[in-house]
Amino acid sequence: MRKYAQLLLLIPFIGLCVLLPLANRIEPYILGMPFLLFWVVLWMILSSVTLLIVYKLDPENEGSEVE
Repeated sequence: MRKYAQLLLLIPFIGLCVLLPLANRIEPYILGMPFLLFWVVLWMILSSVTLLIVYKLDPENEGSEVE
């Protein structure tokens, strides 16, 4: 399961690096931002969510070691 969870880390990479040339435009404005800026901000948020999911699915994070 751990290997499959780590494959989720490819999703933000694809969104930011591979699909970025497709989003390279100014129009339309979304939330007052040009589309390219919105695209980058969206993928930064989605990257954080993806990292949280991978962290929760990783079996090595079961117990906390608070001393």
